[in-house]
Amino acid sequence: MKRIYLILVIIISIVSNLSYSQNTYEFLKLDMSARAAALGGSFVANNDDPDVIFYNPAGISMLENNPVSFSFVKHLMDINLASVSFSTEFEDLGRFGAAIKYINYGNFDEADEFGNRTGEFGAGELALVVGYSNLLDANFYYGANVKFIYSSIADRSSNAIAADLGLHYTIPEQFINIGFSILNLGSQISSYYSLKEELPLDVTIGISKKLEKIPVRLSLDFHRLNQDRESFTQRFKAFSVGTEINLSKVLTLRLGYDNERRSDLKIGTTAGIAGFNIGLGAKISEYNFNYGYSSLGLVGALHRVGISTSF
Repeated sequence: MKRIYLILVIIISIVSNLSYSQNTYEFLKLDMSARAAALGGSFVANNDDPDVIFYNPAGISMLENNPVSFSFVKHLMDINLASVSFSTEFEDLGRFGAAIKYINYGNFDEADEFGNRTGEFGAGELALVVGYSNLLDANFYYGANVKFIYSSIADRSSNAIAADLGLHYTIPEQFINIGFSILNLGSQISSYYSLKEELPLDVTIGISKKLEKIPVRLSLDFHRLNQDRESFTQRFKAFSVGTEINLSKVLTLRLGYDNERRSDLKIGTTAGIAGFNIGLGAKISEYNFNYGYSSLGLVGALHRVGISTSF
């Protein structure tokens, strides 16, 4: 237990000194998993999906066998994202994970200073992730990711190195999981021009609870706790809630709500259904198929699909 207290004291000290910025590599904040997105992004306390590596590296510790997941996101206009995640156990060493996250912004017209079209250019970004997780104490797990980030726009490019740190605590007899993560802790190695920008740092804590009498799991996450706010209570503005309802052994219904997204996408006096998410999961043989719909209100919507299995 002394080790647990020491780890928590160190984490609290780190969090209290972290600043919030969101200047570059914003794609790192996008939900790739159709399942996680359908839950409003409340996924830091997950421990049964290989995509948890994007939210909390400690969550991979309780995965079984060799799970792999592929996700595709149809963003607005011609923007598309894709990801692959994988995890495996090495005896006496712990569990390792690996993932790739990629976004393609499409093609753009290139023009000179007079507006004459001279060609076209593309833009894209990539993150390569390697993670590790192991047992810290009874029902208490730790994890860490190292990620390499690359971005290119026309003939310009930049890259960065970052780390994710995570903790996961489970209370099996009460079906409760608690997660904590610090994501994108790092800096640029090279920049597009002379100015180096900050990474989108995110400190998140969350809890999930499976109900005993009915097949429902509830989750609650507080995101971006490192962001400066006007008051202490405003620090908890960026919260998300999610619900998974097992309709049968095959089908799962998912609902989610992202409070800050709804606030940010409010236009005038209305936000439509911005911030609300819905999804469906289907288990067929050894494969899990997932779909997630995320409303951006009057701006549009995001569609995500995913498939996962285990070897």
